[in-house]
Order: sequence, then structure tokens, then C-alpha cells
Amino acid sequence: MPKPLLPVANRPIMEHVLRLLKRHGLNETVVTVQFLASLVKNYFGDGEELGMELTYANEEKPLGTAGSVKNAEEALKDDAFLVISGDALTDFDLTELINFHKEKGALVTVCLTRVPNPLEFGITIVDEEGKVERFLEKPTWGQVFSDTVNTGIYVMEPEVFDYVEPDVPVDWSGDVFPQLMKEGKPVYGYIAEGYWEDVGTHESYVKAQADVLEGKVDVDIDGFEISPGVWVAEGAEVHPDAVLRGPIYIGDYAKVEAGSEIREHTVVGSNVVVKSGAFLHKAVVHDNVYVGPHSNLRGCVVGKNTDIMRAARIEDGAVIGDECLIGEESIVQGNVRVYPFKTIEAGAFVNTSVIWESRGQAHLFGARGVSGILNVEITPELAVRLAGAYATTLKKGSTVTTARDHSRGARALKRAVISALQASAIDVRDLENVPLPVARQQTARGSAGGIMIRTTPGVPDSVDIMFFDGQGADLSQGSQRKLDRVFARQEYRRAFPGEIGDLYFPASVFDSYTGSLLRNVDTTGIADSGLKVVVDASNGSAGLVLPSLLGKLGVDSLTINPGLDESRPTETADMRRSGMVRLGEIVASSGAAFGVRFDPVGERLSLVDEKGRIIEDDRALLVMLDLVAAERRSGRVALPVTTTRIAEQVAAYHGTQVEWTTTSPDDLTRVGGEEGTIFGGDGKGGFIVPEFSSVYDATAAFVRLIGLVGRTQLTLSQIDARIPRAHVLKRDLATPWAVKGLVMRRVVEAAGDRFVDTTDGVRVVETDGRWVMVLPDPAEAVTHLWAEGPDDASAQALLDEWSAVVDSAGR
Repeated sequence: MPKPLLPVANRPIMEHVLRLLKRHGLNETVVTVQFLASLVKNYFGDGEELGMELTYANEEKPLGTAGSVKNAEEALKDDAFLVISGDALTDFDLTELINFHKEKGALVTVCLTRVPNPLEFGITIVDEEGKVERFLEKPTWGQVFSDTVNTGIYVMEPEVFDYVEPDVPVDWSGDVFPQLMKEGKPVYGYIAEGYWEDVGTHESYVKAQADVLEGKVDVDIDGFEISPGVWVAEGAEVHPDAVLRGPIYIGDYAKVEAGSEIREHTVVGSNVVVKSGAFLHKAVVHDNVYVGPHSNLRGCVVGKNTDIMRAARIEDGAVIGDECLIGEESIVQGNVRVYPFKTIEAGAFVNTSVIWESRGQAHLFGARGVSGILNVEITPELAVRLAGAYATTLKKGSTVTTARDHSRGARALKRAVISALQASAIDVRDLENVPLPVARQQTARGSAGGIMIRTTPGVPDSVDIMFFDGQGADLSQGSQRKLDRVFARQEYRRAFPGEIGDLYFPASVFDSYTGSLLRNVDTTGIADSGLKVVVDASNGSAGLVLPSLLGKLGVDSLTINPGLDESRPTETADMRRSGMVRLGEIVASSGAAFGVRFDPVGERLSLVDEKGRIIEDDRALLVMLDLVAAERRSGRVALPVTTTRIAEQVAAYHGTQVEWTTTSPDDLTRVGGEEGTIFGGDGKGGFIVPEFSSVYDATAAFVRLIGLVGRTQLTLSQIDARIPRAHVLKRDLATPWAVKGLVMRRVVEAAGDRFVDTTDGVRVVETDGRWVMVLPDPAEAVTHLWAEGPDDASAQALLDEWSAVVDSAGR
């Protein structure tokens, strides 16, 4: 970035300089430009917005301080002119300087100022009349004979150009002024009072920000001083519970959330987002930066369009370039330079400058499709490119089904996705707002694939873009890699005008779904059972399906929270917990057989027994397994390898067997769709009802559960009581990407002669049946550990033992 464009209090230094010129009646300005000239021209244009006339003089090659002004001679030859640097912050009285020049009849007047450390500047000696006696450029301490330095601000008469040779490098103080003095020409020095800071180093840049905020320099600050030293620009949104300690500046349309703390000498640029728990002190943050929750920024500079993720730490003196990504819980040490377009991975400790490495996402797909913070990581532009890449993997004229949850963010992104698909010769069936299982089921009805956009579960400011295959299941690993390649190469197919895809909206989607569900899932005995159930739709899209379904089931039901709530497209763990407690109270007081709560997209189901007690998700899996296995007496159940081995006992007791799958949902879906599979679940509220669908479906699981309970005449608490207690504990450890392979090798080595299961990650089984599983996360710099023992203490001991193995490899 050209130094003149560096923002100070959210305005480029050069803009402060131009405003100073205008204050003193200097409206016609020639800007000499060389390095990244187009950026300067694009920002300031012809000066109309500032009420000035700007023209530009381009240097094809460096011409020095005098040569660059000579390059603009044509515009300056008629009258005295002032030369001023575009990257020095000052509030000198230029009118007084010009008056001094005229009074003395000078050919050149050099503006001088006194500084405590003159080593970086040209020092100057003047006599009593103000005439310059001597110059010395950038002296050593042994050569210092004055603290009066040349500021690079001059008033000159056009005759000075006679002493500057054209098209060769020439400096004022090194070449021209000594020649003038040798010839006895009137060269004067004016010692100015006021502020002047040559912004040439990181320290001087940060100091200039602090000086503006402290009022040490007289410049215009764009905004309102809402309390002493706290400046807030137009459109900024600052929560009353944010802690602000002036002097600070918050730019236009910035958003500062409750629980964040912004302290002295911090400048927050335009459109910056500061999340809850973030701490900023003496930090300079340029425009369009995302400062994640619980991040910590001290004495650093952050370039524009950079994303700083959760709990990242940037120390004093560090500089982060434009368009970087600073990963979760990473630490950038003091005085480190991170050049533009770089990625610092999650959990990294950076103590040397990052110069050559490029920014790039190692994995586009995570556990829930392509996920990220809305309008930070997942933007409409990204959605268009992703949809274009997906369309390129399909044949022209194929049909893709699109759907979304009830959030505004998902709605906006889906429109971008539809446009990209149509522009790539793909027909689009848009379901609008439907539950996730409905989107999957409808995709499987004649589409080549599907795209669902939803709010990330439990993370209200993030979204997931989910891609389905022709069966409505998540894309396989191979298909994900293919999409990844097309996206990375940006080799998108575009349609010719006659090939643009069509868009239509299928009718009776919910009737089709419920009709198919009731035809395929056993509902016998429900109408005669006299069951009463409480159903919590949690203000999500499941509420769109339930009315017609419950009516057709003929069950006595009470539905709560049926309406859609745009402001709550997902729930945090605390919100879900309080909702479950409330559901339990209603079930207990109404005498219902049980209660169910849907997640907002109708994918997952949570249970409450007849006494109003919450059945935890891992426990609900065992209850459902027991009911299904007891009724079917044969077949196979699909469970991820992280599930308690008590599930094996339950299945075997009823004559069924477990097929262990990886933790990937698409693997569970694959086994769920195979012949002979009678049930599947992930222990997190996701249930597969194979006779209807091979994917997680909360509505299908609910219908299956009503039928099972109605026919067995057992309560959920009775079933729960007959199943042994499980003791499975989980822990996550930060692991840099570079050592993930080493970690897994160390785990296998540490296992020795013990049984090792490599279905997913590495599961080490002790001779007494206790086990631990170590699994590297595919999308984050994290390693997951699970351990099971006969009690919590033994499981905890196993976790501690193997955490030490993982940690030792990561060091």
C-alpha cells in the first residue's frame, strides 16, 4: 500500500494533508505519483469530493524529491508554490509559512521543526535572520549539530526549476539547496510550531494514531464524540454493554458487540465487526476486518478484509497484511509481519514473519458441507463460485433441487446459488423453506443433486452450504474432491444464451413427503393406543410438516412453538437445554406418554420421558435401538465407532448385530441404505429409519417412535431403566496440521500389542474391554479423543493417558 493511503483515524494520511492545504486556501494541487499510482488516483480522483482540483504527474522511474516536482513543472511555472509530503501528518500553519517566504523575498523557504531524535532526518542550521547556513542529510550522533530538521515542506519560486535537471534523479537538500547556497541565493528556513510526524515506521504510524486521538494534532475527525475521547462515526452500531475506554475511534458502519472491550488508542475501521469477548488495546484495524469472539489484539496493525477468528491473539508490534486469515486460537508474536493473502492455521504459534506462503483453504468441505461465518467466510460471491463449480460437475440440462432454512442469510445466499446454477445450464427445482429431510427426499425424486443452505447448528452467525447427490445423501468423499478441484481451478462451465436453466417451484411438497412417510413406516396400533404426546417444533421448519402429519396419525398431541421465527434459525446449547426443561414440565403436567423436540431444520430429535425427565441424546440412541431391535429380532444396526459398546450388548440381546461405521454422516447413510439395515443413529439426535430413508430424519424417527411405544405398551423410563449406564468421555486437543500424521503414528506405536481398530482414526482396546479412540479432525487443527470404561474415573484416566501421547507428538 502506498504510504499516503495508510489510514490515520480512518482517513488516509494524504487526505489529512489535502484538508490542511484546503484550510489554508491551497485548492489547486498536483500529486506526483509513482509506486502503486493507480491506487492513489482511484481513491482521490479529481478532488471534487474534497472541494479541490487535483491533477497527477506520473514518474516512470524514481526521480528523487526535486526530480518528481520538476516532472510537474508545467503546472507550477506561473507562481510561487508549496511542496508538501503526502505521508507526513502535520497541522503546521501554512499561511504563516507562505507569509514568511514573501516577507523574506526568498527563492526557497524550508519548513523546519524541532525533534528529539534527528537521526532519521536532514538537520539544518539557520542564522538569526532565518537564512539557511548548512544542511546535513541523516547524520550520525557524532555529526549532530542541531535538533532542527527539514520537514520536506517547502515554498518555492518557479525559478528554482532552473537548478533541476529534467528526467534524472535530483534531491532538494542533497543537490539543489547546496548549489543555491553556493551561489548566494536566498534560501531561508522557517521554524514551524505545531505537530509533525513523518510516518515511516510501524512505531511512528501507531504513534500518529494515538496523537490524533489525544488531540495533539489539529485534524478533522469524522464522527461524533459520544463521551470524552470516544469517537463514533455515522452508522456504527455499538452495544451499550461494550466497554469503551477513550481515546478511541470507531469507523462508520462498524459493529461492536456486547462483552467486547476497546481500550485506549485503538482505531476500528469502516464495516469492522468486533465480536463479544474481543479485547483491543492500541490496535489499528483497517476496513472490513472481522474480529472474532475472545480474540486479543494489542499494539498491532491489521490490514483490510482480514478475518481474525475466535480466541486468536496478535501481540504488540505485529502487522497483519490485507486479506489474511488468522485461525482460531492462533498466536502471532510481537513484531511479526504477516504479508497479504496469508493463512495462519488454527492453533499456530507464529514467531517469525510469514512472507512467501500463500493463502489457501486446505479443505473446502467440513463436517456439515461448506461452513463459515455469514458475510465473512461465506459470502454471496463464494456461494456463486461454489454453485458454479457444483454445476460444472453435472451434465448440462440436469436438475438440481435447492432449499433453505427460515433465516434471511440462507434466503439471500440461495438466490445467489440459483442464479449461478441457471447460468451453468442447470434447471432448478426450488423448494424454498423446508425441513432438511424433506429437501433430501425431494432431491432423490428425479434430481441430479441438491443444495441446502441452513444456519450452522448452535452458531447463529454462521451458515452451512450442503451439497447432496442424486439420492439426497451428502456428497461422497470422491465427489467432494471433484468439486474441490473445479472450485480451486475456477474452471466453471457457462451456458450459451439458449441453454440458461429453468426455475420452477414444485407443488404439494409436504403432502408428498407425509404420504410417503406414512406408507413406509409402520403405524399400526397408534390409533388404538390412546397415546398422548407433546411435540415441540422449536419455531423451525419441522412445524410446516407436523399439522397434516399429526392429523393423519390420529394421535392426541399438543404442539408447542409451531410458528417460524426468522430471528432464531438455530439454537445455542443453553437455549436448547431450557427448551427441553420446559418441554419436560409440560409432559409431566399433561400426563403425556413422552415429549419430542425437533431441531430447527427437522433433522434431529430429542426425547423427554413420561415423567418429564430429559433423555440425553446418547441415551436416547440406546432407547430407540432397544425398541427397534426388540420388535425386529434380526437385522443390522448402523452406529459410529464412537458409540458406547453397551449398544452392542443391547443389539445382541435382541438378536441383531451392530455394523460400526466411521464418524462421517455419509458413511452412516451408506450403511443405512443397505439391505438388512433396520436402524441407524449417531448419538446426537440423528436417527435413520431405513424403511423410509437412509438419512437423518427427525419426523420419520418420531413416527417410528410413536408406533413402537404404542405397540409395546412400555414407557420410555422403563426401557431406559433396563439398559446399563455408559461411561464415554470426549476431549478435543489443538493439533497443528503439520503434525497430525506424526500424532497418529505415535498413537499406533504407543498401542503396542493391544488390539487396534482403524475403522475411523485409531481405536485402541485394552484387554479388559476399556477403549480409547483418537481421530484427527478433517477440517480443523484439532484431534478428538473418546474413551470408555466401567466408570467415569477409569474413562478419565484413559483420556489423560492418551492425551499425553497426542500432546507429546504435537510439541
